[in-house]
Amino acid sequence: MNLNLKVNSKDHLEIGGIDTTEIAEKYGTPLYVIDEEKIRDNYKRVYNAFTKFYKNFKILYACKANTNLAVMRILESEGSNIDAVSTGEVYTAIKSGFSPDRILFTGNNVRDDEMAYVDSEGVRINVDSISQLKRLAKIVNPDGNNDGYKISFRVNPNVGAGHHEHCITGGPMSKFGIMEEEAVEVYQMAIDLGFKPVGMHSHIGSGILNPEPFKLATEAMMKIAGNVHKNTDVEFEFLDFGGGLGIPYTPEEPLLDIEPFAEEITGIYKDKLADYGMGNPDLYIEPGRYIVGDASYLLTRVNTIKNSYRKFIGVDTGFNTLLRPSMYGSYHHIVLANNANAEAVEKVDVAGNVCESGDLFARDRILPKIEEGDLLAILNAGAYAFSMASQYNSRPRVGEVLVNNGESEIVREKETYDDLYTKQIVPDRLK
Repeated sequence: MNLNLKVNSKDHLEIGGIDTTEIAEKYGTPLYVIDEEKIRDNYKRVYNAFTKFYKNFKILYACKANTNLAVMRILESEGSNIDAVSTGEVYTAIKSGFSPDRILFTGNNVRDDEMAYVDSEGVRINVDSISQLKRLAKIVNPDGNNDGYKISFRVNPNVGAGHHEHCITGGPMSKFGIMEEEAVEVYQMAIDLGFKPVGMHSHIGSGILNPEPFKLATEAMMKIAGNVHKNTDVEFEFLDFGGGLGIPYTPEEPLLDIEPFAEEITGIYKDKLADYGMGNPDLYIEPGRYIVGDASYLLTRVNTIKNSYRKFIGVDTGFNTLLRPSMYGSYHHIVLANNANAEAVEKVDVAGNVCESGDLFARDRILPKIEEGDLLAILNAGAYAFSMASQYNSRPRVGEVLVNNGESEIVREKETYDDLYTKQIVPDRLK
């Protein structure tokens, strides 16, 4: 893994042209630090790679990775579209300046009132099941005439991959999408209900660094789309291959070389379009982690060195701030920010402050000699960090700072103790 870290003459880690020790002193710890330039670079790398080989291409940022309004505004200004999986994400995207035509809603086990809200905002709905299709028909037009209302379907191409079993979203064990063998029937059912199906979507998993599953999924979905086109005369406006592009978390993991990957995927896509006579519909992908994952850092202060049965480096935050290590057993690289070039010399556990045995950021990690008061930077905290954060142990969620060209700004204030209780109501009889 090429960490590509910026270290200044004091041997301090820098983010966005700013010394991390200065950021920590100014804003306190724990703290998420977001690098604006990194987000823009990541987005452009994907967009330029795919458009080099197929011009009718769009990125739908999978905003479940990170819905900070500043992050969303950065991507809106770059021309991104949005993959939203909840009504809250639809609301956030619109609030961030995305017009409804730039948002695709792909829900799962969706309530009727949620579909009604998405419809009222003019956002296209990507349907996940026959049940949802039938209920949507009644919501859109109770009289049964949906008058060419455009929708798309999520299909399960029976291909799955991911860095953890909980992140695999395709294949026979997945709850997502309609089956390959029912696709023609479902698209025809939509037409009979008055809908105009214009798209197809799939998603096989997340955190994937090997392009082979994507190639298999592309071929599988194109076969399904070709069969639907042949048997129903559906003219596709877009085919959406979902997200899942991984980033390297461990030093041993390779970078995903995006340009050869884009060339292979678009090559398969164009060949199959020609084979099935489907014209030139837009090609969508939905990266989230790839765009924001390595663009954010979690700064945390060492407050306890404990020599017990093991040596513990105790820090001032826990899995309430970064859940992935506890939930998935995920590796996040840790840097001694105030001495970034120091040699790794001892095996330690980096432990959080949450009252759970599983609250560990690292087990048996070889790190430099660390002292109380040192500043640690936990890398790759841009995706599924704040979005999965909680107030567990009644700990207020931490703040976020955006850095760019040597400037820093608060983009989410840290919560206070009062924020823990603002929505709670004690009945009069208990007062």
